[in-house]
Amino acid sequence: MSSKPHHHHTIHGAHHHFGWDRSIPPAATIAPGTTLEFDCLDASGGQLSASSTVADVAALDFGKVNPVTGPVFVDGAQPGDALKITLDHYAPSGFGWTANIPGFGLLADQFKDPALHLWRYEPDTLAPALFSTLAKVPLKPFAGTIGVALAEPGRHSVVPPRRVGGNLDIRDLAAGATLYLPVEVAGALFSIGDTHAAQGDGEVCGTAIESPMKVTLRLDLVKGANLKMPRFTTPGPVARHLDGKGYEVTTGVGPDLMEGARVAVSEMIELLCRTRNMAPVDAYMLCSVCGDLRISEIVDQPNWVVSFYFPRIVFE
Repeated sequence: MSSKPHHHHTIHGAHHHFGWDRSIPPAATIAPGTTLEFDCLDASGGQLSASSTVADVAALDFGKVNPVTGPVFVDGAQPGDALKITLDHYAPSGFGWTANIPGFGLLADQFKDPALHLWRYEPDTLAPALFSTLAKVPLKPFAGTIGVALAEPGRHSVVPPRRVGGNLDIRDLAAGATLYLPVEVAGALFSIGDTHAAQGDGEVCGTAIESPMKVTLRLDLVKGANLKMPRFTTPGPVARHLDGKGYEVTTGVGPDLMEGARVAVSEMIELLCRTRNMAPVDAYMLCSVCGDLRISEIVDQPNWVVSFYFPRIVFE
């Protein structure tokens, strides 16, 4: 494993793909220890823009969602190794979108109609982004999809996360975090995309503040790590941008964790509608970009507790 930085490469957004496939030719071949800048498209692959309307949500081509930039072949990477990804910097674009996409999201059965919110934010200061006259969302950029190729041949959808990473949607993979992914093919074939300006834990409506941006990171190898699943390290606190004013919390209690999550989110939507005079779908999208689902208790059978934390700072 090299500790010396190598030449800085840029992987342009034109080098993107829509599925994990070990046969995709690399956009670049690099030595371990190389720092790269990736030009990442938004999750719609450019289908949604600052001039889009809700009609464009209904017309989305799902064959072109979640494009990832890459892949990058890392010299010396072999099955059984781990790829170490040090996330150095995110350079956001200032544009983003959040949508309710019919058939997608935790409460898809309750929210059957498309909805769209377009965001403008200050990419240099990352000041909280205005959702409406009511709410301002603190931002924390990260990449929702970050992974390497699977051992199995053929094309694999980017939508579900996998043991080699992919669409993890872990909001704490922000600048300063270090991610380790199991390598399953020679060269690892690393790709990244689906960048977000902000997201709550759970991404409950299925979308975050989806936002194109550039990502600078370093790729290293840990030989013979034999990881079974991704793991990561954060450089410090992970919720400081939301913690300042406390939280409103709703819960779901019962024998099924997924149903508990649904109830906790539904109860928060009802609370926001009642106390803030919000439309239900707006509350749902706002929950997705800044609220956190947590398992509070998973041992006192037969019932488990799922809690949904909504940060009060959004309404300050």
